[in-house]
Amino acid sequence: MLKWAIWLLALANAGYFAWGHGYLRGLGLAPLEQREPQRLDGQVHPEQLRLLNGPKAQEAPAPTPAPVSAPASTDATTPAAAAVATGPQPAPAVPPMPDNNGPRACWQAGGFTEAQAELLRAELKLLGLPADRWQLVESRSAGRWIVYMGRYDNEAQLERKKAELRGMGVSFRDVSGSGLAPGLALGTYSSEAAAQQALQQVERNGVRTAKVTQERAESVSYTLRLPAITAAQRTAVDGLGDAMAGKSLRACS
Repeated sequence: MLKWAIWLLALANAGYFAWGHGYLRGLGLAPLEQREPQRLDGQVHPEQLRLLNGPKAQEAPAPTPAPVSAPASTDATTPAAAAVATGPQPAPAVPPMPDNNGPRACWQAGGFTEAQAELLRAELKLLGLPADRWQLVESRSAGRWIVYMGRYDNEAQLERKKAELRGMGVSFRDVSGSGLAPGLALGTYSSEAAAQQALQQVERNGVRTAKVTQERAESVSYTLRLPAITAAQRTAVDGLGDAMAGKSLRACS
């Protein structure tokens, strides 16, 4: 009896399974479908609906938030605001050299070239020495021309030429300039024209191997003069290093 009950229960379960899944629909045996057509009819623009957790929602990019600009700061104490408010600051001026109240004296140093004088002028300004306490005095040396004899190969040849000139009554002096010694100058002149005129005269006296040449070119030199400075100021100027070009201050003559 129990065996038949088990078989009937299994057959009933199988029938219910077939009926629930619509396998008996051809026999007219199927569950009723639950539909609510009135809800579909009441939808407004269903094509605009979007699933919040569906696959398309995951693929859609998140909207980019609009950048939020920071409020303008009115605090002028920040570095950027201070730079805009004040602009570039000028370099601080070099403080003037302390003007001691000690005794003053005149000091000078000479023989500076034009380039050395420019460097010295700049260093004195940076040092802060008052402008009325120093000056650079320009000195011009004119070119020098000579009636020249030489250059001789040795001292013996030079001495023979001196003896000849003495016998002719022509005065001379030794020349020691670079490229001219050993040689003799029969006259010194401030212009080439004057030297040429003198050459003609010595040729009339019997000299045949003389010529006109420039012994020294025109030059410009500068002297630093410090008319009234204290001992401390003198020490500061003497310590300018390269600007002094190896020269030391000496008492004014």
